[in-house]
Amino acid sequence: MTDLMTTTFPGADIRNCGSSPDGEDILQATIANGGSRATFMTWGASLQDFRREGVDHSLVLGSPDPAAYFGPMLYFGAIVGPVANRVAKGRFELNGKTYSLDRNEAGATTLHGGSKGFGQVNWTLAECSATSCSFAYRHADGTCGFPGNIDVRVRYTLEDDGALLIEIEGQSDALTHFAPAFHGYWNLDGTADVTGHGLTVPAETYLPVDDMLIPLGAPAPVAGTVFDYRVPKAPDAGLDHNFCLYGARSHDLCEMCRLEAGALRLTVESTEPGLQVYAGVGLDTAPFEGNNGKPYGRLAGVAIEPQTWPDTANHPKYPSSLLQPGETYRQVSRFRVTGI
Repeated sequence: MTDLMTTTFPGADIRNCGSSPDGEDILQATIANGGSRATFMTWGASLQDFRREGVDHSLVLGSPDPAAYFGPMLYFGAIVGPVANRVAKGRFELNGKTYSLDRNEAGATTLHGGSKGFGQVNWTLAECSATSCSFAYRHADGTCGFPGNIDVRVRYTLEDDGALLIEIEGQSDALTHFAPAFHGYWNLDGTADVTGHGLTVPAETYLPVDDMLIPLGAPAPVAGTVFDYRVPKAPDAGLDHNFCLYGARSHDLCEMCRLEAGALRLTVESTEPGLQVYAGVGLDTAPFEGNNGKPYGRLAGVAIEPQTWPDTANHPKYPSSLLQPGETYRQVSRFRVTGI
């Protein structure tokens, strides 16, 4: 398999790293540039490992064992969708018709597209070079209740400064909702948790949520709350919320947040209107070991997810996630790690 893939994609580092639950080959691709090295796999189009020259540990949570991603490392480093985050009661209306989705979270909500969402399927390795790789997937009409055949593609590139550029594109042959996201967990200092990290998010408002993490309505000011990250501080253990940075998607990259620990700073830019941040309070990957050779536990990494606001399909005043047939959706995010 490795020889065949190397012939198909000259200069690429590709290998077979395991099998999916359906018995399909899972391919792994490693790229490098600008002092960074990143490893991806076709399962979930996931980032498994990210390293910077001179740093002795991975900067993202992941595992070399694909089996971990079928269980406690679900969504780690994956592209999630067709709609990232949650859809309340697993349903929405389009043109007067109610669509019932796969309610894969406590039988009450649809999380990250359902049980056959983008993060839980094996993608195709479409292109690969020494510095970039692309994955493609067709989400068939009706899968998990979503209308339309949705063709999605993600391209990962390590730029000359070592930044990870993530480009997601999608098309559908029917009106649908489409709001994918990259679901990577970050830990910059290699310690057991992120309590020593400083998070900065320049947002004036956030979305309050109910006990199922469904937005209650209009954005609320962060001032005077634990959600005020305009000045850097450690991620609060209860953090799993959307920051309302912008009112619509942008054609330009805008700064979303900064994360600092030790001698490193992660700067995140994106075209997306919102940023979901999850502090990882529920993480427990035992018995599977992570990139650090040990299972990950509570607060081991912070998920930083540029995306459309959650449950926007049921909130007409939120930034739209509608994708028209024949239209091309495009999302761009950049994750850049530098010294402080």
